[in-house]
Amino acid sequence: MRHKIPQVTLICLTNQDFEGHKDAIDESCKDIEFGAVKLIWDEKCNSIDKWNEKIIKELPNYVTTSHALLVHADGYVSNPELWNPEWLELDYIGAPWPLPTDDYSYRDEEGGLVRVGNSVSLRSKKLMDLVATRPMEYHYGNNNEDGQISCWNRKWLESQGCKFATLEQAVHFSKEHEIDENRGIMNTFCFHSI
Repeated sequence: MRHKIPQVTLICLTNQDFEGHKDAIDESCKDIEFGAVKLIWDEKCNSIDKWNEKIIKELPNYVTTSHALLVHADGYVSNPELWNPEWLELDYIGAPWPLPTDDYSYRDEEGGLVRVGNSVSLRSKKLMDLVATRPMEYHYGNNNEDGQISCWNRKWLESQGCKFATLEQAVHFSKEHEIDENRGIMNTFCFHSI
């Protein structure tokens, strides 16, 4: 059965491994018809810091649908039949993060533990537009774009009405790490290799 998700733009942004990213797009489109599909090649995206900045500041410029599904060469839709339309009620859902072994990783602005993040994610245009207006803050342990969104701007985004997925929702959306909460869950909608 082919799913139709006109509210979602499938998107990736890169300047390396074009074929790998194209394959990720192609795999993600099997049995799903998205509202738009965009593979953005950006020569200026030549470091992880530049990539993070471009995802935060420029990704919203490419999205006119209510949500975007950001994928990578090493993370994309693997089980399209597991699509859940209830995820469109959220502003951010990604794979669950493991419990940190330190006192700074996966923490929000107030030091609270954050268990749901990951860059292979479904995110609302509303959230992307809001984050693009914020200065990027650099804190050891959460500097990537998913940390900027899910950790360092989380409380502020929630105060703006954004809704993040619960851990229980995220374990069915995607898998990056083996954690207690996803043991026994054989398949997820997406995955992200570590």
